[in-house]
Amino acid sequence: MPATTLTDRTLLRLSGDHPREFLDKLVTNRIADEGPSWAALLTPQGKAIADFFLWVDGEDMLIDVAADEAEALAKRLTMYRLRRKIEIAEDDSLAVHWSPDGDDGHADPRHPAMGRRWLAPAADPATGYREHRLRLNICEGQPELGDLLWLECNAGELNGVAFNKGCFVGQENTARMNWRAKVNRRLFVVEGMHEKARASYPEAGLSVVHARIDAVPDKALLPDWLEEAISPPA
Repeated sequence: MPATTLTDRTLLRLSGDHPREFLDKLVTNRIADEGPSWAALLTPQGKAIADFFLWVDGEDMLIDVAADEAEALAKRLTMYRLRRKIEIAEDDSLAVHWSPDGDDGHADPRHPAMGRRWLAPAADPATGYREHRLRLNICEGQPELGDLLWLECNAGELNGVAFNKGCFVGQENTARMNWRAKVNRRLFVVEGMHEKARASYPEAGLSVVHARIDAVPDKALLPDWLEEAISPPA
């Protein structure tokens, strides 16, 4: 079987009373009709609670989220559900798949170099996803994002927020930061084990660091998209 399954991801299925409409009012991004959207659920102050991919499946919605964060996300969504008749449950009939190239699935919406992503029954475990992602300075999951403001997670540059979509939780502060260009700190991936790391991956020799953009850490990986984002206007 192809080695494409991301075994550390889980799918939450939302079904019932218009789950797409329900999520659209909560999350940071528009929901794509085809393929995944990358989005987050924020606090009212604009800090990341969880990031995930959203998939439309007929009348249902599927949330592709880190496996160890799925339960907490489901509970949080249940709080917002109130009396709305929406079922939220893990779906183990499908798994998340990834390939760095090829034609399967859909392009990862964060960056073309991230490869392809799709949903299907589980196959053999994929290898190399984390290092591939980090070397593009793309961070995900609570160990890396923590409770940072969503734009400090580079979400604006990685297609993780739609500023013209209407309301979402945390929109006011997120929009204010964007229009005032007040993103003064960002996540950087650096070579080696950094003393101020949010998360470290010794097997890849990489760490994730939160730092001011006027003090970029030594040995930071700066792909073109991030270098452009932090460069002062011409």
